[in-house]
Amino acid sequence: FLSPAVFSLLISQSTTLEDLEKSKEPLLDCLANAGCLRPLRSLRDRDLLVHVIVMFQVIHRVQGPFQRFCEGLKTLGVLDKMRWHPDSFRPLFCYEPHMLTADQVDDLFNIHLSPEGSNRRAAEEMVKILAFATGATAVPPIGFSPAPSIEFIHRGDDDFSSTPIFPLANTCVNCIRLPLHVSYQLFKEKFDFALGNTYGFGRV
Repeated sequence: FLSPAVFSLLISQSTTLEDLEKSKEPLLDCLANAGCLRPLRSLRDRDLLVHVIVMFQVIHRVQGPFQRFCEGLKTLGVLDKMRWHPDSFRPLFCYEPHMLTADQVDDLFNIHLSPEGSNRRAAEEMVKILAFATGATAVPPIGFSPAPSIEFIHRGDDDFSSTPIFPLANTCVNCIRLPLHVSYQLFKEKFDFALGNTYGFGRV
């Protein structure tokens, strides 16, 4: 959050007052805004100068806008509500990283299919994926129970002596289990092969 000039002054190893004055020259405008444009009489003044600049940059420079922001939050009693229910408002004002969920990934991506009826669209059909996972080629009027799900197969899982190379499906619970491959291309090849060679119940 510091400018390169301020940072240079902060780490300055000036051994003479003349060197310190040279380090201060690029900061004259900043020092004037901070109200600390004062002559340097000794090398010890460097630490005091840095302290004043940092206080201005971190606290005093944003104090006015912050106070106006608080005044705005008082409109309709928002600030009071924030003070009464801080945990409810914290996610709105403070960024906190969270583990990415499947629902978030689903919301992030839009599926762009080729025009309906084209050869490309036929190759992109989602029916094969649905049939592979559930045994059905269409969504039933009452939906699926349980809802379709995706699980991942990790190396060393108790269910397998070795990690499968092809995706697996349990149509009783509408679940696809995907093995983790070292590359997307390998995963795509194995997934396409599985879809192309699995025809659902009663189909051979």
